[in-house]
Amino acid sequence: MTKQDAIYTHGHHAAVLRSHTWRTARNSAAYLLPELKPGQELLDIGCGPGTITADLAKLVAPGRVTAVENAPKILEQAALTAAEQGVDTIVFEVADIHRLPYPDDSFDVVHTHQVLQHVTDPVQALREMRRVCRPGGVVAARESDYGAFFWFPDNPAMAEWQDLYRRTARANGGEPDAGRRLHAWAREAGFEDITATSTNWCYQSEAERAWWGELWAERITTSPLADRAVAEGGATGADLARMARGWRDWAAEEDAYFVVPSGEVLCRMPQSR
Repeated sequence: MTKQDAIYTHGHHAAVLRSHTWRTARNSAAYLLPELKPGQELLDIGCGPGTITADLAKLVAPGRVTAVENAPKILEQAALTAAEQGVDTIVFEVADIHRLPYPDDSFDVVHTHQVLQHVTDPVQALREMRRVCRPGGVVAARESDYGAFFWFPDNPAMAEWQDLYRRTARANGGEPDAGRRLHAWAREAGFEDITATSTNWCYQSEAERAWWGELWAERITTSPLADRAVAEGGATGADLARMARGWRDWAAEEDAYFVVPSGEVLCRMPQSR
């Protein structure tokens, strides 16, 4: 993703990275894991801080993993994550998902997680993923769906946040309700053998509520999302402060519950082009 294609709505604020570094292959790519085998070559697009990437690399080792991002700075953190986990089979590169700098049929597995919702042409992105995947390989994508998020108890400030985020993401060129669209996008990109599934993240325990609620209270007031929401989503600083209070009030509720649904597609390439 390049600057002219879309704006990454979240940015790489510390609160965003706290969320991203929580992600693992097990909690964020379980649908893909049965397809992985030692010796495969894997492309991970939008690797972020690298926690999922490092897990995937362990599963395909000694096969090589190429991890790409459009932001060079975050690749430094991903490389550090790999080094800390003793993973030395990953190459980190800057690349644009719409124009991948790799020849046709370069990888056995092409994976992306929570990226297509932030680009202006997800179908072209999936076409590129298909192009660089070898015959017999798999292309995998998982995307959350902001319009399908749900929580208890009702909280008007959080409903306001949900609406604001979706408007802001679309103003930035993305599609925040990507999860429900993945199968249609994959078909339009030319895939025929598609398995579509859905899994959730759920936050309910006291620790989970405190962590998730504070993440979003910070993100809506101090991350680049806050600036973009004011500039593009029609909110004021007072609006954002009210939403942050809503998140903290929600987290303090003993029976509070929050679910993040994600759509997934596993696209199998034919044995020959």
